[in-house]
Amino acid sequence: MATSASSPGRGSSLVLWTGLLVVAAAAWLLLIEQHPGMPAAMAGPWLVFGEFLLLWVVMMAAMMLPSVAPVASMYLRVVRTRRNGPAGLHTAALVGGYLLAWAGFGVLAYGLSRALGTLAPMGTGMAPSARTVWSAAVILAVAGLYQFSPLKARCLRHCRSPLSFLLHFGNYSGRLRDVRVGAYHGGYCVGCCWALMLVMFAAGVAHLAWMGVLAVIMFVEKATPLGNRVVVPVGVVLSVLAVIALLAPGAIGGL
Repeated sequence: MATSASSPGRGSSLVLWTGLLVVAAAAWLLLIEQHPGMPAAMAGPWLVFGEFLLLWVVMMAAMMLPSVAPVASMYLRVVRTRRNGPAGLHTAALVGGYLLAWAGFGVLAYGLSRALGTLAPMGTGMAPSARTVWSAAVILAVAGLYQFSPLKARCLRHCRSPLSFLLHFGNYSGRLRDVRVGAYHGGYCVGCCWALMLVMFAAGVAHLAWMGVLAVIMFVEKATPLGNRVVVPVGVVLSVLAVIALLAPGAIGGL
């Protein structure tokens, strides 16, 4: 009875879902307003990196927060059975840690994209070079093949059923506990979706149409009963797009 009374009920879960969806919607609106959103080509390297990282975090908030809601709701139930505390602070710290994990991946992706020459401002009208076309095709192929990998399957299982690790971390103490939980879960989410996110560098970072499609794919994979059924078809489609990108890059919108 004590556990039931202290656990957040349906109303609390609804508030949490609503809050995260509102934040995600605000991030989408910000991206739409700032579109194309990429830093200017003539800006200094540190300014470009700083603007890119800010844009990246906003993109992650827009694309990933809806799939975090089930995990955050489950975590609040675990936390409430052990210690009282403001649910909003727990959620904010959890989401902060989650976005921190994705920001770390963004730093690596930025370096890779600069090396491959795939990071360019949107809407410049410049024709892609042969190097960029090859890079885009390789990224699409890697994303497609990763859909079939055991590591993808393992990370996806965690994202769908994180209760065991939430119970484990629920016993931890300290001010950064919620941040650690968010970062830990975010690491698994990166392991699950990093290849799909690299597709953004093939399609153009902050390309809204590609962002929308990828966000839907990742949400369905991680947070719905249909997740198992879409992994393989998505891998096949991405592999086919890799071939098309190589042979006829202009045939793929936004590449």
